[in-house]
Amino acid sequence: MNNEKKPAMRYLITLLSGAMAPLGFSPFNLWPLLMVAVAILFMAHRNMPTRQALLNGFMFGVGMFGVGTSWIYVSIHQFGSASPALASLLTAVFVIVISLVFVAPGLWLYSKLRHHWHMDHPCQQALLFSAFWVIAEWTRSWLLTGFPWLLAGYSLLDTPAANWAPVTGVYGLSFLLVITSTLLVSLIIKSKQPLRKTITSKVFVVITIASLWLASWPLAKVQWTEPTGEKLTFSAIQGNIPQSIKWHPDYIQNIIATYTNQTEQEWKQDLIIWPENALPIFYSRAQWLLQQLSQQGKNHNTALIIGLPIDMPSENQQKYYNGIIAIGAGTGIYDKQKLVPFGEYVPFESLLRGLIAFFDLPMSSFSAGSSNQKPLNVKGITITPYICYEVVYPDFAARMARHSGLLLTISDDTWFGKSIGPEQHFQMARMRALETGRYLIRDTNDGLTALINNHGKVLQTIPRFKEGILRGSANIMLGNTPFMITGSWPILILCLGLQILCYFQSRFKKY
Repeated sequence: MNNEKKPAMRYLITLLSGAMAPLGFSPFNLWPLLMVAVAILFMAHRNMPTRQALLNGFMFGVGMFGVGTSWIYVSIHQFGSASPALASLLTAVFVIVISLVFVAPGLWLYSKLRHHWHMDHPCQQALLFSAFWVIAEWTRSWLLTGFPWLLAGYSLLDTPAANWAPVTGVYGLSFLLVITSTLLVSLIIKSKQPLRKTITSKVFVVITIASLWLASWPLAKVQWTEPTGEKLTFSAIQGNIPQSIKWHPDYIQNIIATYTNQTEQEWKQDLIIWPENALPIFYSRAQWLLQQLSQQGKNHNTALIIGLPIDMPSENQQKYYNGIIAIGAGTGIYDKQKLVPFGEYVPFESLLRGLIAFFDLPMSSFSAGSSNQKPLNVKGITITPYICYEVVYPDFAARMARHSGLLLTISDDTWFGKSIGPEQHFQMARMRALETGRYLIRDTNDGLTALINNHGKVLQTIPRFKEGILRGSANIMLGNTPFMITGSWPILILCLGLQILCYFQSRFKKY
């Protein structure tokens, strides 16, 4: 009876630790709690049989994503017109799939290899666990189009450890958090080794942890990028258009008037920005307005960057893109490459389209843009654009930023409602500025609209859920950070190397 209760209790504890993990991210920013959650998970897997590890990992994933991505319910229910029961069911299915595909297999494989390699020393277990954690996060960034949300490293954004980000990217910060958590646990675990070896290993652990964290201070003094001396003055317009009326034909003229009226006083700026799909009409039908605005921009030597759906003929069929266009003193068109499933395209469309209202949302038939698009140009300055969800992909964002001096992301976080989603999204955008050493302008429909500097710090912002204009000046930066050059490969190679090291250590034990 006790043996039956023990696994059940462990599963419950793991579920609760997973539910605690999102408290480490925005808007809570209680990053030590994420370390505690990781420590509990590590402890739970130390002596757990492999057959139980899969379910235990699944429980952690359910807790973490059940709480951390609860905003999905808001999107489906409030804006997808699904009943509370159906929205709850669809959210639960999403959380279950994410946990089964991205969390449980990695923890199961860690447990299997730990047993197979007879790894009893807690320090070895900590190294292997941390390596698997990072590789699992990285896999989640591309498998099945990717969902790189709630990466552990984001929780360290406002700590001294964030100075590692331009070198290793967010996965390096994830490794730092997890290795610190698991090695600290190893300090309190009793070892079967002789006392002298135990003391030596504990001293090694303390030195390793201290070195990794202390190294972040000198890194703060390294200037990976530098200002060119050029600046762009800008006005980012936050229209605060309710999602319920955004695509309604009766409100199109009012929405256009909202943005044009706010733009009227901003022609003295170098750049005026409208958020994602600010114009709720297709590019081909908006020519009359775009031509007027472009001419005004040229007259005032001001560029406008506008988010709108773009319709383009392709091989005898019409294709639709979630796009950005630069006009006036700016040039270029960008089509979004990383699309949101169900929000911008429907997987298995022939089966799902029309089943329920959620599978037939407005603008849910977009195509992905080409991977070799040029950046936007504003008065001779190149700007890397990201539309909404694209800014959450670390390596994608770094590659895009290599040949420009300024980052811009436009979004419509109205879909998140008043949930924690926009705060998490904003935290990820800040990390991209830090990783690339560039200023980032973020313009959204209802917040958070902000100017972020090359260190990931918020310089200016305006309140959420209010119509307003953010006016500022962004430095144009020159140079590339190590992360922009190498991407995540160094930290991935380190994690693979740790796994190989653990394997050979297990082999040498037999001889």
